Amino acid sequence: MSITFLLEAVVVLGAIVLGTRASGVGVGIWGGVGTFVLVFGFGEAPGAAPGAAMAIILGVVTSAALMQAAGGIDWMVAVAARVIEKRPKQITLIAPLTAFLFTAGAGTGNIVYPLLPVVYDVAYKNGIRPSKPLTVTVVQSGIALAASPVSAAMAAMLTLTDVAPYDLGLASILAITFPACVVGIVVTSLVVNRMGKDVDDDPEIQARIADGRLAPREHRGDGTSAAAQLTYTAQGRNSAVVFLLGVLAIVLFGIFPDLRPAGVDMTTTIVLVMLVIGALIILIGRPKVASVPDQSVFKAGMTAAIALFGIAWLTATFIQAHEEYIVTTVGGWVTDFRFIFAVAVFLVAAMTTSQSTATRTIVPIGLAAGLPVGVATGMWAGALGGVYTLPANGPQIAAANFDQTGSTRLGSKLLDHSFFVPMLILCVTTVAVGSIIGAFF
Repeated sequence: MSITFLLEAVVVLGAIVLGTRASGVGVGIWGGVGTFVLVFGFGEAPGAAPGAAMAIILGVVTSAALMQAAGGIDWMVAVAARVIEKRPKQITLIAPLTAFLFTAGAGTGNIVYPLLPVVYDVAYKNGIRPSKPLTVTVVQSGIALAASPVSAAMAAMLTLTDVAPYDLGLASILAITFPACVVGIVVTSLVVNRMGKDVDDDPEIQARIADGRLAPREHRGDGTSAAAQLTYTAQGRNSAVVFLLGVLAIVLFGIFPDLRPAGVDMTTTIVLVMLVIGALIILIGRPKVASVPDQSVFKAGMTAAIALFGIAWLTATFIQAHEEYIVTTVGGWVTDFRFIFAVAVFLVAAMTTSQSTATRTIVPIGLAAGLPVGVATGMWAGALGGVYTLPANGPQIAAANFDQTGSTRLGSKLLDHSFFVPMLILCVTTVAVGSIIGAFF
């Protein structure tokens, strides 16, 4: 191990830590600073900038934001809420699975926010401890983006695996990640459903009811369901349908490459399809185009793009400079202890709270080290759940605030929050199942 390698590794880690402390676009800025140091300080040749991943993110985020501006997210949430209310006794399983499907379809975890009060209301009215469905519904969004054809994390992964010598395209990635995520969610839901006392048996919740801090569950509200209070417009519905058809088209182009013109890769296909979908949404949904930059999907997507750009460029520069050493040395570690790769993705996801950043930081190293691409993909999906290691994410805070029973807690010692155990179960299960499925690719 050379001194240069160690010093440059310190620069890379330092940039990640400083970016994590700055958060948001700061991750990308410090990634760029690290790249500057490697190029100008150590004389390394700059690696390839992630232009393909950036193009996918820009195309997808623009169309998704147009869909949101037209009211499409409102329609998705209303549909999901009605599904959740149909089987209230199974809410700990139904809520996270429903949220998973819509999160994967929309390519954003933001859809979880308006579902949380519905999940709480249904759980409490049926005497189910609200923390059970709330925690699993939140943490599923950590891995759901690995099963989404239009997420920033998928954009980052696709540009790493859909190239020689790996040639693992979108259809193959989804064939690994989607079932692994579903199994992970089901197992987590079944385990969590046995954790903690339900409403009628929990003395703390009953004390809140007794002293008036919490209304008795049989006397809550005016009888109107939480889902019935969610409204949407016909334009919003039509915009969401058009967007989802675009997602379906992308999947079909991935499964059947002969549908694409000769020489057109999936990166180009995704960008072009999403731009066409954006135009259709403008014509059908009539959104206020000027409001697109104000949409939460757009803001989150642009933040992810900037963070991805800096970190990806930094990682590409470092790997390019030391590829031979990484293959011979780190490759031995990964071959002997494959779980190290999953742990690394998990830790970076936990530090940065960004699935796309964790993808571009660790996956290239794992692939360069010789980890089979299918196994790496399966592990990647589950390890992304590490974003919920610390109770500092918006969905966690929102869920705790919506839960008036106090059963969903953010804790006071970093790892004693209500989401930690469900997150670990979900990650471990999905990593295990994903790596087994991925071994066949």
